[in-house]
Parts: sequence; C-alpha cells; structure tokens
Amino acid sequence: MRFVKKLSLLVAFLAIATTLATAAGEVLLNAAGATFPYPMYSKWFDLYHQAHPGVQINYQSIGSGGGIRQLIDKTVDFGASDGPMTDEQLKQASVPILHFPTVMGADVPSYNLPGVSAELNFTPEALAGIFLGKITKWNDPAIASANTGVKLPGDDIVVVHRSDGSGTTYIWTDYLSKVSPEWQQKVGKATSVNWPVGLGGKGNEGVAALIQQTPDSIGYIELIYAIQNKIAYGRVKNASGVFVKADLAGVSAAAAAAAKSMPDDFRVSITNPAGNKAAYPISSFTWLLIPSKFADAAKRDAVKDFLKWMLTDGQKYCEGLAYAKLPTEVVTKEMKAIAQIQ
Repeated sequence: MRFVKKLSLLVAFLAIATTLATAAGEVLLNAAGATFPYPMYSKWFDLYHQAHPGVQINYQSIGSGGGIRQLIDKTVDFGASDGPMTDEQLKQASVPILHFPTVMGADVPSYNLPGVSAELNFTPEALAGIFLGKITKWNDPAIASANTGVKLPGDDIVVVHRSDGSGTTYIWTDYLSKVSPEWQQKVGKATSVNWPVGLGGKGNEGVAALIQQTPDSIGYIELIYAIQNKIAYGRVKNASGVFVKADLAGVSAAAAAAAKSMPDDFRVSITNPAGNKAAYPISSFTWLLIPSKFADAAKRDAVKDFLKWMLTDGQKYCEGLAYAKLPTEVVTKEMKAIAQIQ
C-alpha cells in the first residue's frame, strides 16, 4: 500500500515536472497591427504553430496605426503596417525597428451601385474628386466619360473610408497624393488623415460591411476583402493610361522596378509606377515591424525562425488568399537582413 502511494506521488511529480518543462519551452509572441494582410497572417501563424508547437503567435488586427503605437509603447513583441514607419516614429522607439516586407497586395475602389452590373472604370482624377467631395453624383462626367455605354444613376455618392489609423489608408492616400496635387496639398498621405467627406468604418472588415449595407457607396478595401465578401470593385487607370483591374499579376508588375532597387531599410512605395502597362497602380508591400534587439533570447530566436519560414515555405500560401508573393530579389535581401536582429 505504501509502495503504491509512493508510486502515485512519483507519477504526479513527474507529470507536474513535465508540464513545467513544456511550459518553460513554449514561446508566446504578441503582435498587432495591419488588417490589410490579416487573412494571410492568420493562416501563417496557425500553420507555423502546427509545425512548431512550442511557438504561439497572438496577432491582433487593429490597424497599422495601432500596431505602430503598441510597438513604440513596447506592449507587443512586434508590429505590422502597410505604411512604413516615419522617421519621427522610428525615433520614438527604444531600439531601432527593422522593416520586413511580407507580401504584396492592392487597395481597390469597391462600390455598391444597385442596378449597375458592369465593372466600372475609374480615372485618378475621378477617385481624387470623389474622395475630396468635389464629385458628388454617380453620373458625373468625370465617372461617365470612362464608362461609355453604362447607364449610371444620378444618385448621391456615399464615400466610405477608414475611421482608425490604417496602412490601407496610407496606401490609398499615398496614391492620391501622387496623382492629385490638390489632394497632396489639402489632405496628404498618412495612416490617418482629415477626410473631406464620408463615413468611417473600423478596419477593412468595417469598411467592407459599410459598403455592403449602403447603396450608392464607394470605399477602398484590400483586394481579398472585396473577393471574400463578393463586393464589386473597379478598374483603375494606371500611369501608362491603361485601365487595370487588381489581380496578382498587376500587383507583381507594380513591384517589378522597386524590387531591383529596394533600399536597405525596405521602406518603399510602389503606388502609381511608371513605364509598365500591366501594373495595378494602388499596390503596396506590407511589412512586419521587428525590434532589432530582444531581451528574451527565446523570443528573438522564434521571431528569426518565423521570418525565415515566412520568406520560404510561407510564400507558397500567398496566391490562394489573393496576395502576391515577394519578388526573389526582395526575399534574398531580407534573408540577409534577419542577421540584424540581436
């Protein structure tokens, strides 16, 4: 009896010891930021955890602005953004922050226009005019002239934009700033801007929902959100004068020139590129924002290993979720940059 009792105690002790050892070997990484790549990140983090059960990545899709703030405040291990951090933001961080491009995607002008089944064309001038509040009717000549044969209603346009700090907004306003001097002067580019007109929705999810619920509306969302929610989105006239509908080939074409001359810090804009007829003009890289120094060696090693996985095996899953894979030149440069994480 005494032997059985001792054996039970030993088994219990070993179970507790095993549990503690397992817990000690687990690494929990907290991250937050962009909603633009969230469908991709959600899949990646789940797949990586399946392959590496000792590493759990908890990612909050709160928008690029929130991710940058939490990174600077050190409440997360790393952040994510569709707009590169500014020089001022980088100065606020306690350690240098490294930018790692993850995938490429596109902002699309999505709309809810009852009675119109045709895919609409949008010129840069029309998009800037709509979001400046200067073009207020769907049958305005600025829209109608690019859509010959389409019967557009005379209804008021309802503009929808992001209400939170957003990399999707950064991409959209970066594009509008390049194609419209008036936009550049009055509004500019940022993750948050003072919108001249419109309703605000939180996250790509919120903007997509508002567009679906609001007849005669137009807003900007990341391509995968338009596809998943079956929301109509239009072609955009690029710098070569061609109307291009967002797809993987158009996004890759937009990045072609930048990939060959990527700066060492990876902070680059690929909106409205010149000289490529196939380029979709509202395309962008999106970035993970990684501190260059970690106090916890286990977290540092987990982050470095995840980045290597993301740049190799992880890229295989991009196209299934309507994101374009990184150019080979960029992947090669990033693999070398991982060594900067200490």
